[in-house]
Amino acid sequence: MPGIDECLLEAMRLPGARGAALVDWTSGLALGSVGESPGGDHESTATEAAELARLAAEHQAFASEDAAEAEPPVEDLIISNRDSYHVLRFVGTTFDSSVVLHLWLARTEGNLALARIRLAEMAGRLVLG
Repeated sequence: MPGIDECLLEAMRLPGARGAALVDWTSGLALGSVGESPGGDHESTATEAAELARLAAEHQAFASEDAAEAEPPVEDLIISNRDSYHVLRFVGTTFDSSVVLHLWLARTEGNLALARIRLAEMAGRLVLG
């Protein structure tokens, strides 16, 4: 089972990947990052990704009706702009499930559907601790 570094390197092998990070969305801290960062600063990007994740996770309007308490309430968030996608995949953990994988994907080379599938697989295999 891969740890943080292995998971992030696997994410960077996706077509069009520009950068990836594992972020604790309660604190806004990057637990790990690799590649480029929008705006050039991994810590600022982690803080901003955490704000988006927290908004989605803490509002019941976005939660699945049959979500178990131990699972993250949202599977993923997708933000698109003219040249890229940002995919934030919530990671279930044994403690508090307050972690997201953030992938920054170039729109021209990337495949959003493939990225979602692979991030879900990575999140399921990720070992934290």
